[in-house]
Amino acid sequence: MFAEPPMFAETPLVQSLETEFRKDVFHGLSKSEKSIPSKYFYDEAGSALFEEICGLDEYYLTRAELQIMKLHSRAIAGQLAAGARLVEFGSGSSLKTRFLLDALVKPAAYVPVDVSREHLFRTAAELQKKYTELKVLPVVADFTSTFELPDCDPAPSSTAIYFPGSTLGNLTLPESRQLLRGMADMAGPDGGLVIGVDLQKDIQRIEAAYNDSRGVTEAFNLNLLTRINRELKADFDLASFRHEARYDSNHHRIETHIVSLRDQTVSIGDQQFQFAEGEKMLTEYSYKYSIPSFSVLAAESGWVLKNTWTDSNRDFAVLHLVHGHTTGSSA
Repeated sequence: MFAEPPMFAETPLVQSLETEFRKDVFHGLSKSEKSIPSKYFYDEAGSALFEEICGLDEYYLTRAELQIMKLHSRAIAGQLAAGARLVEFGSGSSLKTRFLLDALVKPAAYVPVDVSREHLFRTAAELQKKYTELKVLPVVADFTSTFELPDCDPAPSSTAIYFPGSTLGNLTLPESRQLLRGMADMAGPDGGLVIGVDLQKDIQRIEAAYNDSRGVTEAFNLNLLTRINRELKADFDLASFRHEARYDSNHHRIETHIVSLRDQTVSIGDQQFQFAEGEKMLTEYSYKYSIPSFSVLAAESGWVLKNTWTDSNRDFAVLHLVHGHTTGSSA
């Protein structure tokens, strides 16, 4: 059985995440335009719902990225040094990571990073059973904040960061720059970054991916209220809110909201928050990039685009970035 590393058997980290959750919810609901960070989608139920979303007919992103990883994982792994430590930001089920792990040359360790503790350790246990010779070192952390990498013995040749699933698109552009700079610092001059980005395309196809016919995305969005009710002792009435996701062509992004269906008051502990009928609470952005626009964003953050792989429909791209001034190429 996979044993939790001692550094994560203690409670202070979990308690700090709970405190941050409360602080962010109170801050977001106190603003004139209410919002809650999308990172809080991923409790155990939210993680399971997102896995279901990834299999939906309308949700092209996962199929496109899996196609890329199936066809090009060896080429992608070939860009990373032998003996590298692979650090995955927002690991989830690590489905796409398995293609990369199969192709890497003697990886020193695999470090999945995620805020969903139960989901993280369950997946880490599965991977440790499959890759018996590989050190699997899970880290419970919010990857948008600073965190320490676990010790690795022997020392890795370099640090390669893997950030699949277009998750960077959930951040604003300043937040994306800050995260990419932090990744550059973590990887160091000899490291690299492999990242997934959703590409700009027909707006109807994009909107359909976030408004599926089975209502799974709606359940995923509203589960955020269920989590607040459970963990913060709130009294959100889910029947009094609805899901909304629309594409903003000016900013090239999906904007996901929870919309109040009536005038109402919500209590969280002894705090009360007013919602007007039709009032929106922002829960997620999902930026869609062109490869040139992402290359500019990366360059502003200490990275240079070196290689690009896309699926057959050019819906999605997996990009390899490095430090320095190497000229880019495509595959």
